[in-house]
Amino acid sequence: MEADFHRIKRLPPYVFDAVNRAKAKARAAGEDIIDFGMGNPDMPTPQHIVDKMIEAVADPRTHRYSTSRGIPGLRKAMAAYYERRFGVELDPEREIIATLGSKEGLANLAQAITAPGDTILVPNPSYPIHPYGFIIAGASIRHLPTGPSHDFMTMLERATRHSVPAPTALVLNYPSNPTAEVVDLDFYGTVVDFCRSRNIWILSDMAYGEIYFDGNPPPSILQIPGAREIAVEFTSMSKTYAMPGWRVGFAAGNARLVQALARIKSYLDYGAFTPIQVAATAALNGPQDCVEEMRTIYGHRRDVLVKSMADAGWTIPSPAATMFAWVPIPPAFAHLGSLEFSQLLLAEAKVAVAPGVGFGEYGDTHVRIALVENEHRIRQAARNVRRFLSKADPDAGAAALRMKA
Repeated sequence: MEADFHRIKRLPPYVFDAVNRAKAKARAAGEDIIDFGMGNPDMPTPQHIVDKMIEAVADPRTHRYSTSRGIPGLRKAMAAYYERRFGVELDPEREIIATLGSKEGLANLAQAITAPGDTILVPNPSYPIHPYGFIIAGASIRHLPTGPSHDFMTMLERATRHSVPAPTALVLNYPSNPTAEVVDLDFYGTVVDFCRSRNIWILSDMAYGEIYFDGNPPPSILQIPGAREIAVEFTSMSKTYAMPGWRVGFAAGNARLVQALARIKSYLDYGAFTPIQVAATAALNGPQDCVEEMRTIYGHRRDVLVKSMADAGWTIPSPAATMFAWVPIPPAFAHLGSLEFSQLLLAEAKVAVAPGVGFGEYGDTHVRIALVENEHRIRQAARNVRRFLSKADPDAGAAALRMKA
């Protein structure tokens, strides 16, 4: 009776827990922690969206069960978004479904389309639900190393050729969490052609599609001719409209995949609270200047982070999109790995970051910094990092942390 349950045994300990526990302990001791760890937007949800939710919740008719597929007006609003943003026409009845955030949608679609032992192709590093949603469903994961030293198509072709059984699905995530990498339509076109010829489904996570900088909006995989034969794309209200706690997202694209997700969800939920769906509809159909304002704030934070950390002695590549920077560990600390470095940075500089190994073994040379502190706090973090880098003894500091643990 003491043995772990089968699915639980397939899930490793959550890497971020170690940093989160240390962060909570430091705060309990009264320490001021500058927290770049979790991608939790700190900006308020725009007022017109909040007002619409309040208006809707005052109507007792909205207090009843909703629908797991999303109310019709919300699905129509998402179809309108795709048409004006990407020039893609979608059928809101067959090709769009509302989800309780993109994370829930990805996990439930994995349950819908996966049989035990199926092979799924997932980039590494990647957001944890991308591999573990399928692992929970009983699949085997074939990791595709990503980054500047790896050619994606070479990795994809090799993994497909050597996987037994043949892969049934590929996960994509651009703009990427955690790496902030972006791709163009040519990339999507090549991947779609490859996967169509091999009957591989594509699950594209585009949760950060509206957080981009330097005037370069990321494309959608659904813009590629033929993509809807094999692809579904997940988007989210969380980052675009600063609505993370509202839990509203979407899956759009291939009608068969959307229907499979709808079938699973019909057994699991009745959809988000109707007033939340009404407010999400107002967000999509209403003025979009709030999105541009948040994009500008994230862009300013990115620039302050890159410059102030460079002045402190830590080089940070400037991300083209997302609310994250994917940052190589300083050379003097590289041998520690991302978890030990993150713990040391927290203890000595009072700065919390996400260890890259939490996103996969190929992320262990990096940490992820979320742009969720204001510019004043970013500069304060840089001052702390400057002092830390100037006096820290990497091995002594890490040894002291191990002694305390």
